Amino acid sequence: MLEGIRVLDLSQYIAGPQATQMLGDLGADVVKVEPPGGDPARNWGPPFWDGDAPIFLAFNRNKRSIVVDMKAPEGREVIDRLLATADVVVQAFRKGVIERMGFDYAAVKAKYPKIIYASLTGYGSEGPYATTPGYDPLLQAYSGIMSITGQPDGPPVRVGGSVVDIGSGYLIALGVLAALRKRDAEGVGSLVECSLLDTSLGWIGYHMMTYLAGGNVPQRMGTGLKMIAPYESFPTKDGDLMICGGNDGIFRRLCEALEIPDAASDPRFLDNPLRVKNYSALRELLTSRTRKLTTEGLDKLLKAHRVPCSPIQSIDQVVDDPQVRANRIFDPVPHPRVPDYRDLKTPVRFDGERPALRHLPPAVGQHTEEILAELGYGGDAIQTYSESVAGAE
Repeated sequence: MLEGIRVLDLSQYIAGPQATQMLGDLGADVVKVEPPGGDPARNWGPPFWDGDAPIFLAFNRNKRSIVVDMKAPEGREVIDRLLATADVVVQAFRKGVIERMGFDYAAVKAKYPKIIYASLTGYGSEGPYATTPGYDPLLQAYSGIMSITGQPDGPPVRVGGSVVDIGSGYLIALGVLAALRKRDAEGVGSLVECSLLDTSLGWIGYHMMTYLAGGNVPQRMGTGLKMIAPYESFPTKDGDLMICGGNDGIFRRLCEALEIPDAASDPRFLDNPLRVKNYSALRELLTSRTRKLTTEGLDKLLKAHRVPCSPIQSIDQVVDDPQVRANRIFDPVPHPRVPDYRDLKTPVRFDGERPALRHLPPAVGQHTEEILAELGYGGDAIQTYSESVAGAE
């Protein structure tokens, strides 16, 4: 799909690498530029798998790695040669850093007007925090995500996955695809921008609309959602089960399953607004029934009555879950050094198949000589360059 498109990846950590990995999955030739010593995410452990942190491996398949000291003149020359061959460049440096190196959008566009320049920032390219470093947990805190995550009587909680970073990666990849289509039609490049802050606000846009509509500040509700009831986890005899009664029909079937059919016609629970208004009474009634059954028993009972529900699984359960296996998204992959290596494939399928794995996550600088040769460097120049990079580590 993106065969023939070269992506120059100047990003590190998660958000940018997520974006470029998606483009690589779609067939683009992604050249990952790493500083001497490698992407710092390689050291985010333990645990480590074949010397790299799993968090690095999760975001860097289908890429080739070249080590470049962008602070050195010879390193900047390599970047310039790469830009001359690139269709897309993705960078996530803090504002001011990329400008000092001479590779900001204005400078790159002036020399390569057809390039797609994707820029990731923490808080945005303007405003009082424009130069402030952005990290997923900071933006979860700043944007309000943490204020609505956790139990009502507990402290704010970070969402377990790096949803801000990963979401920003998805959005940058989406923007790049749109910009490539525009270039095909108009023959011009584009600046594609996304900030972790804007992504964060997008995740909770409906909470902001709720506040604007009624003036009530959303609060932590554990597994629930303020505007729908029942829509949360309920205690069982041996655990908890998530139940989503998203409409009146589901609620009636839930009441039938729990052998409280009269509750569906109770004036307090006739529709969703009333159930939300009488939330405490509803939860008390439902809990009195769910506590009498095991999680497995309740799950089977509700599914038999077509009530959406799910046990709350741990990661080890998910890895070996039969539905996950059926989706073929987490299959073993041949690896020269790791016999039990598995790779979590891209979530998107095309004509029933997921994009192929063309490159395992690379070792630091694994493709440096190969890429330099493609850029026209001779053997002596490659040797000299490799020695200079090794000395910078």
